[in-house]
Amino acid sequence: MDITVGGLVTELKRQFDAAGLPQPQLDARTLVGHLLDISLTDLVLDPGRPVVAGDVERVRLAAERRCRHEPVHRIIGHRSFFGLDLALSQGTLEPRPDTETLVNAALPHARAIADKSGTCRIIDLGTGSGAICLALLAEVETATGLGTDISLQALQTAKDNAGRNGLAERFHTACGSWFEAVEGEFDLIVSNPPYIRSADIGKLDPEVRDFDPIAALDGGADGLEAYRAIAADAGKHLSAGGHILVETGFDQHEAVMDLFQGSGFVCTGRFKDLGGNDRVLSFAKKGKP
Repeated sequence: MDITVGGLVTELKRQFDAAGLPQPQLDARTLVGHLLDISLTDLVLDPGRPVVAGDVERVRLAAERRCRHEPVHRIIGHRSFFGLDLALSQGTLEPRPDTETLVNAALPHARAIADKSGTCRIIDLGTGSGAICLALLAEVETATGLGTDISLQALQTAKDNAGRNGLAERFHTACGSWFEAVEGEFDLIVSNPPYIRSADIGKLDPEVRDFDPIAALDGGADGLEAYRAIAADAGKHLSAGGHILVETGFDQHEAVMDLFQGSGFVCTGRFKDLGGNDRVLSFAKKGKP
């Protein structure tokens, strides 16, 4: 009996239901659609389309990976972020919709600086896939960006993502921890650093714990190690009138504000994510908002 795309979606949904996955229907449609290059509309309107045996086997192997809690977009190898198509690798955190909060918060600053001076120099600390910096570059055509990371694999992925989105000429990378390999000043410092407390790593969902790089998750005993490092050196690299924006854990706003204020910065904005949780803070040098 021939297998159809509709039958394949139903088969995967049942598997994912049995495995206790939270979004079985969405995951099934996403995997089938992406792996067979079929739009969601065609999946719905033409469920009787036959699937050749080789493609059926490919989808079933991907479904087995999903049942072991590997995230759908890691199986596919890429995902959308702020309108960009970004490749993923083992060295990169999977960019998630809540991090778009940081991009939305940073964009008015980037645009205002670019309008005033003709460009905006952006540095993305711990860039991973390049998601934050590349999203800003795509929106502000005169901006330039530098992505730093301790992972060479992540930096290569970020470079590849710059190329696949037409941003390679304005995006560069440096390998090192935070500002370690950086010289000069920037108008915008952005970062989604590791902020999970070390003791809490084992409590994370397996999709995160087992597939995102630990270095991109583990923020030390109190989850604040990265913020200390960034706050300590940011003053030397932030231009006059510049801004710093960082993503935080939902319960870390006050602690992170204290760290930056103790290093000579003033908080200029607090932003919530799609779920209404505290997610992003912005800072400027004291006396220079």
